[in-house]
Amino acid sequence: MQIGSKLTIDIVRKDIENIHLSVYPPTGRVRIAAPLQVEDETLRLFAISKLGWIRRHQRNFEAQDRQSPRLYKNRESHYFQGKRYLLRINEHNAPPKVILKTKRYLDLFVKPEASVEQKHLALTEWYRTELKKDVEPLINKWEKVIGVSVDDWQIKQMKTKWGTCNIEKKRIWINLELAKKPLICLEYIIVHEMVHLLERNHGDRFVGLMDKFLPQWRFYREELNRLPVSHGEWSY
Repeated sequence: MQIGSKLTIDIVRKDIENIHLSVYPPTGRVRIAAPLQVEDETLRLFAISKLGWIRRHQRNFEAQDRQSPRLYKNRESHYFQGKRYLLRINEHNAPPKVILKTKRYLDLFVKPEASVEQKHLALTEWYRTELKKDVEPLINKWEKVIGVSVDDWQIKQMKTKWGTCNIEKKRIWINLELAKKPLICLEYIIVHEMVHLLERNHGDRFVGLMDKFLPQWRFYREELNRLPVSHGEWSY
């Protein structure tokens, strides 16, 4: 669907009850997921009513710093919990490992012949292990505050979202990239997804619940959008 001369919106029709509008990084592509029976003109009017919201999110993505592809070489910048570290490659004849002991360096231990992909995998698994340490206690904390129960949670590399929630199965997925962001950003995403167990949509009730449980959530969202994100062609 074309709105004016500059905005193209992908329309996806599904067996759902409500209209869902999304803006995706890195380019700010827009998609509307709509119930099967909703007419095009209704979707056009809906999109026009949300133009301010769409433009605001697109500007956020345009302003966001983006890292170039990582080469995993000495003194290359890598992020952990919102802080920038310089990578230090250490050669050793043993399984790969990552050690963080200083405020400046992230030490990666790999075999002398290790490829870029092997270095990437070693660091990725370290990120996953560290993120798991933070996710579980945060979920336990917020289950008591929000009054919901999460039956399962997983971490995976996601292309378009920081987190998702399967309401029926009470399962939460957390984006592995959050290991690189400040802990409060991780907490914001966890709260956001857990609130979906009380309210499926992003309407007034959802916003009211976020205001109640995490009053500064808008600031944390802006912080998450402000920080550098990994290089990549995000798609959906």
